[in-house]
Amino acid sequence: MGRSSPRDRLKRAADVLDDFYGRPVLTPRLPPVDELVFTVLSQNTADVNTERTFAALREAFPDWSAVRDAPVERIEATIALGGLAHTKAPRIKGILEALSGRTGAPDLGELDGMSDEEAQAYLVALPGVGPKTAACVLLFALARPVMPVDTHVHRVARRLGVIDGRVSAEQAHPLLTELAGSDDAGQIYAVHVGFVRHGRRICHARRPACAECPLAPMCPSAGLV
Repeated sequence: MGRSSPRDRLKRAADVLDDFYGRPVLTPRLPPVDELVFTVLSQNTADVNTERTFAALREAFPDWSAVRDAPVERIEATIALGGLAHTKAPRIKGILEALSGRTGAPDLGELDGMSDEEAQAYLVALPGVGPKTAACVLLFALARPVMPVDTHVHRVARRLGVIDGRVSAEQAHPLLTELAGSDDAGQIYAVHVGFVRHGRRICHARRPACAECPLAPMCPSAGLV
């Protein structure tokens, strides 16, 4: 396996994880603006708190225009459960304001006429939106073939030798998108979910459970961390 290309190594790892965990199927989760707000809320927050906070926001306001027009203090109080509300509230308000220029209401319809690269650049230009948040919107809401790289995806890819250990998570987005199959959103989604599952359950940041790992036979880091 040491002589295999990064693309082949990634494909083999994805196949193993599909067999081990079950292959995930890409189904759009939320409309694009909802997905964008949900992803901002998820930053440095447990999944269960993100879901509760998003539900609280949707219950407190009739639509995204109302969130945009609300005092930032009210938004902050509504999303306090998720943590970092003092940062996320003005960020969400600023994003919704930026998305209202075209139609008067927060909208991401203009992404329809953009390439994946143009759409990524448009989203990253919004207040507080980085490559991972942009990729989540493009993949999860629009089924665009763009890889979101969180801490689990980054860690597993580095340990497997798919990307160099010096590559940052931000730098890894276009690399892993290309290696996973930049024309196949379903495969990119399977790699993303498989690596996230694996990072959470076995390939921990500290004390990874290499003895239980189905990727150990092909992993150059097995037993070394």
